[in-house]
Amino acid sequence: MHLIIVSGMSGAGKSLVLHTLEDQGYYCIDNLPLELLDHALDTERVLKRKKIAIGIDVRSGEKYLQKLPDMVSNFKKEFNTDVLYLYAGKSVLIKRYDETRRKHPLSNSKTTLREAIIKEYDLLLPVREIADIQIDTSTSNIYELATNIKKRICDSEEQSFSLMFQSFGFKYGTPRDSDFLFDVRCLPNPYWIPELREYTGLDKEIKEWLASHESVTKMEYDLSTFINSWIPNIIESQRAYLTISIGCTGGHHRSVYLTEKLANFFRKTYKKSIIVQHREL
Repeated sequence: MHLIIVSGMSGAGKSLVLHTLEDQGYYCIDNLPLELLDHALDTERVLKRKKIAIGIDVRSGEKYLQKLPDMVSNFKKEFNTDVLYLYAGKSVLIKRYDETRRKHPLSNSKTTLREAIIKEYDLLLPVREIADIQIDTSTSNIYELATNIKKRICDSEEQSFSLMFQSFGFKYGTPRDSDFLFDVRCLPNPYWIPELREYTGLDKEIKEWLASHESVTKMEYDLSTFINSWIPNIIESQRAYLTISIGCTGGHHRSVYLTEKLANFFRKTYKKSIIVQHREL
């Protein structure tokens, strides 16, 4: 049985994720109190299912959230278990609540929305620390998040290990869901060549220009060698997902080119479990 525990910040997209998983054949249980989790997984009706997703949120209370790591450790001995944690920036969450006019589960007459979000973040730290995969939904719309879930979980369900490569621009902020983050701003920048500026790292003109520089080729070799040498240790530690972020200044040229090169290199070994995302394109 594949068990996915979906948790994270209120307003970060847990409901959408559960709906997406349900569409992909998962038996979904939302807002299950943690004190009932063991019992729920013991029932005959649930155990007959091959794919189960359970939504857990802050309303379970600090006492049970602190117990979740031990519970998950026991589940992993019985089932193929993953913990998915969703989050977004504080200002993004505030904006989403303002737009929907929903009430945060921890806000009341004495607790403002901002205070409730900060409190929730602290209470969920035990969950975040054991998460197999973390997704920052700050810049994702509902369609992008659904697609990401399908690629990261559903499409690679039969794969033992999933590798995600993403490019980004430092000028727009660093992605917070990275396991490894590499800065390639030290490489030659085609942005300063007027006739190349409007192209991206997906275009032939940029590929040929970057490939002609020895430093770019060396960076590609060094990154692929480093990542490849540590993947066996990562897999051995029971990790099912790995996110690698490559950043340049604007996220259009160097980072895109190297992200594609690395994805193609590892695709030879991991085939369909390679995911590529270019945040700024």
